[in-house]
Amino acid sequence: MLRKILKIVLVVFIVLVVAAIAIPYFFKDKIMAIVKTELNKQLNAKVDFKDVDISLIRHFPRLAVGLEDLQVINVAPFEGDTLLAVKKVDAALNLMSVIKGDRMEIYNVTLEQPRVHAIVHSNGDANWDITKPDTTQTDTDTAAAQPFSMSLQRYKIEDAYISYDDQQGNMQMIVDHLTHEGKGDFTQDLFTLSTSTTADAVTFRYGLIPYLSHAATKIDADIEIDNRSSTYTFKNGKVLLNNLELAVQGFFKLVNDSTYGMDLSFKAPSTNFKDLLSLVPAVYQQDFGKIKTEGTAAFDGFVKGTYSPAQMPAFAINLAVKNGFFQYPDLPKPVKNIQLTMHVNNPDGVPDHTVVDMPAAHLEMDNTPLDLRLLVKTPVSDMYVDGAAKGKLDLSKVTQFVKLEEGTQLTGLLDADISAKGNMSAIEKQQYDRFYAAGRLLVNNLLYRSKDYPDGVKVNNLSLKFNPRNVAVEQFDGQYMGTNFQANGEVNNLLAYMFKNQALDGNLAVKADNVDLDKWMGTTSATAAATPADSAAATPFAVPGNLDFGLQAQVGKVHYDKLDLTNLTGNLRIKDETVTLEQVKGNALQGTMEVNGSYSTKQSRQNPDINLSYNVQDLDVQQTFNAFNTVQKLMPIGQFLSGKITSKLNLQGKLGKDMMPVLSSLDGEGSLLLIEGFLKKFAPVDQLANQLNVSQLKDISLRDIKSYFSFEDGRVKVSPFTVKLKDINMAIAGSHGFDQSLDYTLQLALPRSIMGQQANSLVNNLVTQASNKGIPVNVSDSVHLQVLLGGNITKPTYKTDLQETASRAAEGLKTQATELVKNKVDSAKSAVKDSLQQAGQKATNALKDQLARQLGGEKDTTGQQKQNVGKETEQTLKNTLKGIFKKKEN
Repeated sequence: MLRKILKIVLVVFIVLVVAAIAIPYFFKDKIMAIVKTELNKQLNAKVDFKDVDISLIRHFPRLAVGLEDLQVINVAPFEGDTLLAVKKVDAALNLMSVIKGDRMEIYNVTLEQPRVHAIVHSNGDANWDITKPDTTQTDTDTAAAQPFSMSLQRYKIEDAYISYDDQQGNMQMIVDHLTHEGKGDFTQDLFTLSTSTTADAVTFRYGLIPYLSHAATKIDADIEIDNRSSTYTFKNGKVLLNNLELAVQGFFKLVNDSTYGMDLSFKAPSTNFKDLLSLVPAVYQQDFGKIKTEGTAAFDGFVKGTYSPAQMPAFAINLAVKNGFFQYPDLPKPVKNIQLTMHVNNPDGVPDHTVVDMPAAHLEMDNTPLDLRLLVKTPVSDMYVDGAAKGKLDLSKVTQFVKLEEGTQLTGLLDADISAKGNMSAIEKQQYDRFYAAGRLLVNNLLYRSKDYPDGVKVNNLSLKFNPRNVAVEQFDGQYMGTNFQANGEVNNLLAYMFKNQALDGNLAVKADNVDLDKWMGTTSATAAATPADSAAATPFAVPGNLDFGLQAQVGKVHYDKLDLTNLTGNLRIKDETVTLEQVKGNALQGTMEVNGSYSTKQSRQNPDINLSYNVQDLDVQQTFNAFNTVQKLMPIGQFLSGKITSKLNLQGKLGKDMMPVLSSLDGEGSLLLIEGFLKKFAPVDQLANQLNVSQLKDISLRDIKSYFSFEDGRVKVSPFTVKLKDINMAIAGSHGFDQSLDYTLQLALPRSIMGQQANSLVNNLVTQASNKGIPVNVSDSVHLQVLLGGNITKPTYKTDLQETASRAAEGLKTQATELVKNKVDSAKSAVKDSLQQAGQKATNALKDQLARQLGGEKDTTGQQKQNVGKETEQTLKNTLKGIFKKKEN
């Protein structure tokens, strides 16, 4: 009997184990389909996840469902921005609710390593506003229509990163390494949620004031939740910011999706100055526990009222320090006599009624005082500022008061005496007599070196002069990354930039001797070899949106990758999230170049827009090909050419995450002139030479070849151009793809005298084929062939036809002739255009020479010069037209 019972138990156990393993797979596809369908149905965003992990063991007896690598990517107007990325979402569901399939009950949820990037654009658009409007009629029993039901008992967020950037409200918060969990019965209308929260670093800035900077944070709170009124009341709230403890009480109420009510207050129970001092990152991160302190501090505040898109709650923050003092026991000198009073107050929630008042801030280092004061009122309508800063500081002595990060070196002298008072409108209206600003900021022999800047940043001299109109940069010179630079100019709206987040407006003239962009961009070959680039994490350089700045640059030498430029000059403008290049000129690749264009991340930070035009003269073909990856795609034949090229190009398109052009997006046109060169070891031509047994087609010497090209549908289209060898004439046209595929037509006039027996046999065979089709062919001493070139640049394919036909009545030859005429017309247009430009240039040069002679006292020969120029122009056009309409010789 016992053996029978054990046998039954064993069988049941095996069945349960098998069921636990097998059952999840029965429902995997069903759950994946439901989740993906519901998410994309409800959200105006691209939602996807890598896989679903389903198990009956992980949360037994409940069904465990995990979504791996969940991503929510925005569409326009935030297209390409990742709103949410989660390594794994793990949920426990009621197994029977999944089997029935009407409504899946969720008991607990865990989010592993979520990354949240929340953005409010300057126009008020929020990138998390992605829910689609509900167009269906509301039913009284809405719960029955929902595919999921929250019977939540526990939730947890592990190792989260949250970035909140409110560009409209000039507010920013970053939370790093956040872990948060809560326990409570969400099925009840009234229950208590016990929460625990930790974060390694919290940074919060509102307007000018950084309220928190990398503060280690811990929050323990019991929250009474009333689901009937959507009210959350803090019963026992304790917040720890570094070493500063705050007691929090009050409530938070959800009115609707965009409106919240609140009445929260906070206060620091301790009056110890050391607790408040812990909010200074540089002090807290270096042996904070050993610091000796004296003095008292007070910190409190409140937030009360309604928050909505059109309204803010009232708030206040009060901070006071009296007789503050601190000293590291192993450093020789203290920072003492710290006095600070600051009030930030908004009595009614109207943003323009916010007042920031810091009537006094004082400290002394080595008996050298530093004094500050600041008053800001009416920040929205017409900001009023009354502030001043005065003090001298020997930066080399800072290490006697404060411990800096290991490896940090700081020297130099800082001398400031600045004051400003008045309304911003006076500056905006250029009523400078109604705004007071004066003073100087001087920096001498500053050197800063750290692990992030191992080469150091050196400022020999910096002199800023403040006046009502602007801040004049009288002198600025130093060294960075091996570059010696000098600059001067002006900044026109520094206060508006600091207080109102307006674009910083200014101009600087900069001179530099040697710029190594590999160092500046951190892309040296040694680094690249040691650390392979993470293409998934790579992002293009984002142009700041709060700059309106112009640079006039002169650089002796610029090095980037395989390219060296010398005598570089030009203008650069940073405005509206766009960098614009104007007349950037320099010497490179044994020639000269001029570049104009723009780079913009306004429409997309993932795929920046580029608009480029260049004019290069006498560049070495091989050096150009090796220096630019883009040239290798656009002109793959360059690897087989040697010589000089002159080219013009207009190009529009987009860049990828790797900052390389997205070739399929390119659109533009240009011209290419090969002044002189040599083509050899080019597989398409070499194989054609072997097929025709014409050695002259190998190692071709080229000169004065000009072609016009354009980009379309991922291909480079080349207009017809001619190549003249010693005894051979060729006309070439067609296209090649960015994948190096070929589609070209070559028309050759070959003397039979240079063709070997193999080639003559080929011609005779083609004559026979044409005759069999009823097409009479008369082959003279010069054979005209058409070669259709396909395949790719390393493995070309050929199709050869005779062009010596007595009749072109055949339909295929009619099409061929039409295309040939079109190509001739295109070539004629280009030739006439070039001839007119050449003639016009000759005329201009002749008149310039004559004017110079007259100014030098020589006889006026203008009439004769005009006559000569006219004759030259006429002859140039005659020669051009003669070349266009010259009949083909038999």
